[in-house]
Amino acid sequence: MMLQTIKNKLALSLLPMLMLSNCSAVADQAAPEKSISQSFTLDQAIDYALANNPDLQITAERIGQAEAQLGVALSAFYPQVTAKIGYDHSNNPAQVFSMIVAQRDFNANSINNINNPGYRQNFRPEIIGKLSLFRGGQDYQNSKAAELGISAAEFERSTVRNALIEAVTASYYAYLAAQEAQKVSKDSILAITSELKQSKLRYEAGTVLKSDVLSLEVKLAEAQEAEIRAANGIELAKTGIATLLGLPADDAITVASASSMLPEPKMTASFNDLLELAMTQRPEVKAAANQVGISLRRVKSEQGAYLPKADAYVSYGQNSQSPGFSSGKDNVTAGVSVEMDLFSGLETKNRVSAAERKAAEARETERKTKLAIEQEVKIAFLKLEEALARMRVTEASVRSADEALRLVNEQRRAETVTVTRYIESEVARNKAHSNTIAAHYDALSAEAALKKAVGNWK
Repeated sequence: MMLQTIKNKLALSLLPMLMLSNCSAVADQAAPEKSISQSFTLDQAIDYALANNPDLQITAERIGQAEAQLGVALSAFYPQVTAKIGYDHSNNPAQVFSMIVAQRDFNANSINNINNPGYRQNFRPEIIGKLSLFRGGQDYQNSKAAELGISAAEFERSTVRNALIEAVTASYYAYLAAQEAQKVSKDSILAITSELKQSKLRYEAGTVLKSDVLSLEVKLAEAQEAEIRAANGIELAKTGIATLLGLPADDAITVASASSMLPEPKMTASFNDLLELAMTQRPEVKAAANQVGISLRRVKSEQGAYLPKADAYVSYGQNSQSPGFSSGKDNVTAGVSVEMDLFSGLETKNRVSAAERKAAEARETERKTKLAIEQEVKIAFLKLEEALARMRVTEASVRSADEALRLVNEQRRAETVTVTRYIESEVARNKAHSNTIAAHYDALSAEAALKKAVGNWK
């Protein structure tokens, strides 16, 4: 039952990834690649996942995006330089007079023809420089929000790393537990098959009842069904591990035990100490706090729209009737402009209100994140306690199963018990040994979940 629970949990947790991997497999059928064969210990699998898992690569790109957003925000503090060229052709007296003066061609005849100047053209190449002097603090607040955005992206990467290591660890131990389940099933099949063969011979000799043969056939079918489920559980675990490692689902990977001795799971601290540690180092808490900071910066940025804006500018160019450049006809304009919105149709007010609501949302999200982490730590703590207790129970059950098999074996030799009872005792002994190992794997997985809950792998 415990092994089945492990496999059910694994299948449910990996279902979205299996669906994605199946979609990828269909897309790649047009150009099949030769599958590779790799063997991983737990440490090797974690290192490979950290280097190749697509979720981590996505977070790395998001950090790059956040850094680029900071560059965009800081660009407001630098001068903006623009090159442009314009061409005008007009007989409008006002525009023609302006062209004549700008081209330095004004003379006495220009006055005489001011009402009927005829057509005139004007080429104007120029370079314009502009520097923002003050924007109500909006540029400063936006740059600070962008800096917090980089930190938030880095915390997101830590979150994915923390969850990824726990997922690889749980999948690794689930794979080994499924192997133990398969081993028990195969041992049961061998034992029942051997006994069934002998029972059929005895039945033909008239020393065994038909019901005993039929009972063994039922037991054999049950063992074969369990072996099929265990084999499928192994393949599910392998596929899940491959997906976490960023490998195609059909790659021939194997999982190897890191050593002959499994680490001993244990509870390292009280729940209150673990919860305090989680609130201190979980990246989700820090990311949520950063989002609150970003939203508050956005509020101040929007409020800056109520204040005046000041810009300095300079323009250098020339005006002439033909393309080209002449220093004798160049014009320079420099100045400072100040503007302030007196009424924007309540746009500024509504933008500030929206930013304030966004900040309130961020604060509630932070509170929700803390509550979710508290629940996660509590569940992981209780599950590790349960797993450690089950370890002790299964270890005691092994001794009882060994003794029970010894007694039933003696009774069988004395022909005081049925064959079915002997097979049940042998299968129970094998299952008890397997359950001990599986319980150990379960406790190691629970320990990994608790480490993830407190943010040990950030």
